[in-house]
Amino acid sequence: MSRVERIRAALQAALAPQRLDVEDDGHRHAGHPGARDGRGHFNVLIVSEAFVGKGQLARHRAVYAAMGGMMESDIHALSIDARTPAEDSAG
Repeated sequence: MSRVERIRAALQAALAPQRLDVEDDGHRHAGHPGARDGRGHFNVLIVSEAFVGKGQLARHRAVYAAMGGMMESDIHALSIDARTPAEDSAG
């Protein structure tokens, strides 16, 4: 299973998103000091009811919690766009 697939699976299990886009952005960071250790750069767009009533910090913490040990072993940088369904449909 690829890193993107593992990220998707972890987020699906923890946050039951209505929409989830995971992009491996590692190719844009070749040679970056953080990329040398083999960990990747990823962008995540996640839309979930779990974020209703939560601020951005709490949403990001929920995503990081779902990633668990992957933040130490597989992910160097994670760009997160976490929205509620209402925010996603608002454009």
